[in-house]
Amino acid sequence: MRAKSRHHLRSDEVRAIEERLAERLGVDLAGETYERVDLEGTEFDLVLVDGDPEICYVDGDPFPTVRGANRLDPERRIVTVDAGAVSFVSDGADVMRPGIVAADEAITEGDLVLVAEETHSKVLAVGRALIDGSEMAGDSGRVVGSVHHVGDDLYEFGV
Repeated sequence: MRAKSRHHLRSDEVRAIEERLAERLGVDLAGETYERVDLEGTEFDLVLVDGDPEICYVDGDPFPTVRGANRLDPERRIVTVDAGAVSFVSDGADVMRPGIVAADEAITEGDLVLVAEETHSKVLAVGRALIDGSEMAGDSGRVVGSVHHVGDDLYEFGV
């Protein structure tokens, strides 16, 4: 994954990102510098916050990367999985119903969500909800499609 271009964001662009993340996840981004990085060969573009890849654009919409989510400690749009699901989710697998121990009931189908493990609440992946949060727990079926996960190219960017 290589950077195609980089540019600093204007204050109105930064404000829009901060407001969007506060509204969706209940987080305060609060960085000093914001730089957009357009990437080659990927569907993502990044925003470096104080030099760290903390925000990615998914379908044109800003959302925290796994690294960013773990720093920001979000309050909403979280799907929590049990220990048995951790290795699968960390390898990029979609989230299946049997592995879910909790899901934000405000999640609606199509929302971007954060997938966290239950022991330490660390975010393992970013995904797209395939169903509403209130319907996620159960016996079988895919409920979150993986978009970005620990160890993928986006996670490793700039390391």
